[in-house]
Amino acid sequence: MSFPSLQAFVELLDRSGELIRIREFVSPNLQVSEIADRMSKHEGKALLFENNGTGFPLLINSMGTEKRMCMALGVKTLDDTARQIEELMAGLMTPRDSFFSKLALLPTLAEVAKFMPGHRKGRGACQEVVMEKPDLSKLPVLTCWPYDGGPFITLPVVHTRHPETGARNVGMYRMQVFENDKTGMHWHLHKNSAAHYREYKRLGLKMPVAVALGGDPVYTYCATAPMPENMDEYMLAGFLRKRRVELVKCLTSDIEVPADADFIIEGYVDPSEDLILEGPFGDHTGFYSLADFYPAFHITYITHRKDAIYPTTVVGIPPQEDKWLGKATERIFLPLIKLSMLPEILDMVMPDEGVFHNIVLVKITKTYPGQAQKVMNSLWGAGQMMFNKILVITDADIDLNDSQAVSRLICEQVHPVDDISFNRGPVDVLDHSSSRFALGSKLGIDATGKLPGENTYSRPAGFIFNENLPGLKDISCNFSLTRQGLPVLIIGIDKSRTDIRSLHESLSANGTLQGLNWVVYVDPEAVRIRMQDIVWLVANNIDPLRDCFYAKSTHKNQSGPMAIDGTGKSLEADGFKRQWPNVLAMDDDTIKQVDEMWSRLGLGDFIPSPSLNYKVLVKNEGAVARG
Repeated sequence: MSFPSLQAFVELLDRSGELIRIREFVSPNLQVSEIADRMSKHEGKALLFENNGTGFPLLINSMGTEKRMCMALGVKTLDDTARQIEELMAGLMTPRDSFFSKLALLPTLAEVAKFMPGHRKGRGACQEVVMEKPDLSKLPVLTCWPYDGGPFITLPVVHTRHPETGARNVGMYRMQVFENDKTGMHWHLHKNSAAHYREYKRLGLKMPVAVALGGDPVYTYCATAPMPENMDEYMLAGFLRKRRVELVKCLTSDIEVPADADFIIEGYVDPSEDLILEGPFGDHTGFYSLADFYPAFHITYITHRKDAIYPTTVVGIPPQEDKWLGKATERIFLPLIKLSMLPEILDMVMPDEGVFHNIVLVKITKTYPGQAQKVMNSLWGAGQMMFNKILVITDADIDLNDSQAVSRLICEQVHPVDDISFNRGPVDVLDHSSSRFALGSKLGIDATGKLPGENTYSRPAGFIFNENLPGLKDISCNFSLTRQGLPVLIIGIDKSRTDIRSLHESLSANGTLQGLNWVVYVDPEAVRIRMQDIVWLVANNIDPLRDCFYAKSTHKNQSGPMAIDGTGKSLEADGFKRQWPNVLAMDDDTIKQVDEMWSRLGLGDFIPSPSLNYKVLVKNEGAVARG
């Protein structure tokens, strides 16, 4: 199914009871973000803010549930698209020996050709109105979090071309608004648009850039999809919508953009200019990504539809709307991973707490010793999976969506020394825990059943942990997992008073940790937060090779339990030289404002601010917590 406009998608959401129209004035400065955060964490409805101080309605949380994500992609379930891709890829990859078997491939190739983007002459609907003078202040651009560097365009579909090959890249990179006709362009080190930028810089040329907002929601998804290099995102969009994307040339460059988009922002990046300081920004990790230097985007034209709707989103501590964009990628790209490199993979899940790249769960059909490690190494070398930090491999009979079952499996079947693998490699540039920018380490957990030749491990039955052992006196602990019979203890520790490694050695030596496999150390204030939030916090805060370690036995060998240092790092306590960011939480004034207006907005039962759960984790005012 395809949508001729974002307006058409909004009308479908409205007819389906999936949209709330808000006619009361709500400010794009923090208020929209706070309302969206409350709704998205409760899988609430899409929101259309019709009175926001500009001439354009603002749409947010439009893909904030599985149902709406499926509506955006025109499928009943996300696995429907995966099956279609699997069937298509299987047909293309089947060996063809005879002339007639090769002829049989022609209908499949013809089907693929139908999805290639088309090219329209003249202007598109996205160019119905041309601003006399480009002015971003006329758009309801969000300021999302209290210590953001300013307003940010959060759903931009950014178009660039390689200066020599002409290869197109379509990506999504946040854009901080500095002036009415100037933004930042936050393309990361590893992204294709950044590679295009480096080529323009090498050639000494200005780089044309075009940004689309709105149109068919599938464009937004495809801009986030981890496409193989040199594969056109609009071919994927055509496949998903079962209709080719019609492209039209920009008014000031040869870059082509979707004719049915709501807004087109045209301009250029000049690689000869100095970079500008961009950020901070409350990011999808649930922490601020701190200010850094990125290129400036100079805007020459802004065009839009007559009935344009401004699409946006807010990211932060999960779950948020972007959870479902990630879930779509998880399902859609699984067949490509299976068919192209790892046929033993049966399923893959990126849990909410892992914010896409921190935690990935994979189940396989295991047939030989060491296969789990082989899968780990293959995945860490595959595209954007190189950013993964914690990778868990299980057998075929595990439901990866059952977090309790996966937790129990890790506790019962994983030896804390023998079944753990470490690796080094690239990490996401938003990873604040690595000692070096964009370079860190990875933790692999082999939770598969062991075959002959592999170390076997059986946890003693009837595990009961003695909470009154003297070694735990005056230490704050979370016993929720040990009380469930899981050999995991969470300890809150003030590192200004106690060294984690020394404490772990002491507790191990005096027998306090006997029977445990894992001891997770967190800052004292984190001990009492929800368990899923502890998982989110620790996964963000560790660089595995630095922060996962063992006590030494009397024979100077490594011995369990494994210690995991999930505390925030600092120069004083850890020798950590980078700045450490703050956790995201809304300011008290905005929370109060939204509380007071809630009953007038038609949003249903009152939902308290999620930020109230996380303020205990905020270290101080500002985006920087330490350093």
